[in-house]
Amino acid sequence: MIVLWTDALVFMLIFIMIGLAFYLGNKEHIKRPLQKLMHNKTGIVSLVVLVFFILIGFLDSLHFRPADSENKEIISVLDSWATTLRIQGEKTYSAPFATTQYSREMLKQADGSSKWDYPRLTFGGKHLQNPAEQWLSDIVEKSLIGSTYGIGITALIVFLFWTIYSLQHKPVPINASTKLIFFTVLVLLTVASTACYLSTYYHILGTDKVGEDVFYQAIKSIRTGLLIGTLTTLIMLPMAVIFGVLAGYFQGWVDDVIQYIYTTLNSVPSVLLIAASILMVQVYIANHEQAFTSAVVRADMRLLFLCLILGVTNWTGLCRLLRAETLKLREMEYVQAAKALGVKQSSILIRHILPNVMHIVLISVVLDFSSLVLAEAVLSYINIGIDPSTYSWGNMINGARLEMAREPIVWWSLSAAFMFMFSLVLAANLFADAVRDAFDPRRSGV
Repeated sequence: MIVLWTDALVFMLIFIMIGLAFYLGNKEHIKRPLQKLMHNKTGIVSLVVLVFFILIGFLDSLHFRPADSENKEIISVLDSWATTLRIQGEKTYSAPFATTQYSREMLKQADGSSKWDYPRLTFGGKHLQNPAEQWLSDIVEKSLIGSTYGIGITALIVFLFWTIYSLQHKPVPINASTKLIFFTVLVLLTVASTACYLSTYYHILGTDKVGEDVFYQAIKSIRTGLLIGTLTTLIMLPMAVIFGVLAGYFQGWVDDVIQYIYTTLNSVPSVLLIAASILMVQVYIANHEQAFTSAVVRADMRLLFLCLILGVTNWTGLCRLLRAETLKLREMEYVQAAKALGVKQSSILIRHILPNVMHIVLISVVLDFSSLVLAEAVLSYINIGIDPSTYSWGNMINGARLEMAREPIVWWSLSAAFMFMFSLVLAANLFADAVRDAFDPRRSGV
């Protein structure tokens, strides 16, 4: 197994989240908002969608070298499962579910003559003897088969869930929330299994200029979007929380110094900082080629450094919000009473200030995640983002610029990147709204 830098950070983040879940699981002030969150239908659906994306990203973060690999290529578990999509490329563009190439070529006939026509694809629809007559019925048939697999997997999950509760002699929690969760899982698995089954016979989202499957590119881009959103947030969160709370609570010279830091940082165009940092990384990699023997390792280092620089340049907004909220909270009666009773400053910050700003932190984290996913697309579009060899929605959009200008227009690469990015960002924003309603003390009614 090969552990890249970003893989290590992903594993560390998962362990932290598991530890926090166990630590906060029995806290009453956490259980009440969570119960309220579980009764929010929009929040439940968006959470299931986010977990689905996270599972795909996690599978793409388990890297290894295949035993039969001659060039010591590093691939992930997701790559191994999607070998068919990865190796079955075409010559050039082909439309979604097409059986022929998107552009015409001069084809040689059996009798030696030439004909200006659309050539058959090498892999897409190759099992069809007569595509004109069999194409539609074959897609419908394979869609039904894929849907059946999805329904079967969902039934297995429900059975395992039921069995676990039965073995523990606990009543199975059958309520509206549980039903909604299983219904969402059913829809996701049905759509996913149908798409995966069809993709073994067709290029369901078409192919790009070099004939690579666009569906495979879109799936591989999920990990990049999640890493940009989560790792950057993990980097910026400690600075924003610590500096924001300290500036608002202590005021005076502490507030002046922290304000000077983030005001100065905001005065420098972030695009210039990012461009300079990426250039420094490229120079470092070029001067230390022996340490970066694989293209995957080089691309991973550039992705990691992009997360670092985005974290350093994006903490100031949350810091300002927390400073303003802390300025208000420090004048509240319970804080003043704690000061009068001689409670330590650290205890006041941890027990009274921090819990009452966590709703802002939670909301900002999810909203920042969405904005960072979109920021990666913009940075890749102007060629100062991640490595061009890394799969990302930004690189897909960047590559679609010229495709949209050709005749006939190639629309599926841009549409696929938009569809996947829209699904992830929409789920994150809806979940942020649900978290706000659940954790905001002014909305909790307690």
